[in-house]
Amino acid sequence: MATTVEKPKHLKNKRRAFVKKTGKKLVRKIAAFQAKQSMVPDTPKISNEHFPFLKEFTDNWEIIQAEAREVLKFREAIPGFQEISPDQYRLATEQNWKTFVLFGFGNRLEKNVKLAPKTADILDKVPNLQTAMFSILAPGYHIPAHKGVTKGILRSHLGLIIPKDREKCRIRVEDTITPWKEGEIFVFDDTFEHEVWNDTDEERVILLYDFDRPMKFWGRFLNKAFLQIMKLTAFYQDPKKNLQTAEERLEAAIRQADANMEAMSEPAN
Repeated sequence: MATTVEKPKHLKNKRRAFVKKTGKKLVRKIAAFQAKQSMVPDTPKISNEHFPFLKEFTDNWEIIQAEAREVLKFREAIPGFQEISPDQYRLATEQNWKTFVLFGFGNRLEKNVKLAPKTADILDKVPNLQTAMFSILAPGYHIPAHKGVTKGILRSHLGLIIPKDREKCRIRVEDTITPWKEGEIFVFDDTFEHEVWNDTDEERVILLYDFDRPMKFWGRFLNKAFLQIMKLTAFYQDPKKNLQTAEERLEAAIRQADANMEAMSEPAN
């Protein structure tokens, strides 16, 4: 029997619900215009040939993978997705989907970036980068079908640590199912319905990042205006505050680990 996920109390606010409902209607209206303004195909998955900057990731994926492994040493301090973005409580439960954010809303999270500096430098080369994170999916977890907010942003996935039985660790975007593979990258439009399965007993780690869809002038103008409006709402402000808290928690965990190492290295009296 399906489990009912209860909405957190602070998300039951009527004004917040009104903003969300109105925002969805607005998004639907502008999506068709954004599609017409797009300079890349309006398809669920989009060929890598349209994005020359992807090669930087596939050329250096092992470096990125090594930095992801360093991040995983502090796994317990990495927040669940719903802790960062409370509005996504239906997608993530407990600590089944963790996210280590490097860029949030176009800004580098400098404390987090210290653990993955080379990855951040490569991400800096992505035109109009919005968000970037190491996405860590627990064994056996399923992210239910959902859609993204705006067609003005595209999403890329780079496989880093993938279960051996990779065919059972996959993403569906509309009718296309793609298993991740270490070192492989792809781009998709997350406004198309998509869902994820990790039907293995191993953890899955990818680099996930969002960037502005290449569009003509009026498409870019509308997208910029839309994102600016979003930044005035709780849907931006809440994650922004939560990201700061998560950074501080991780920094404290690193300090404690360093102190433990120092104590272990001290000679016994």
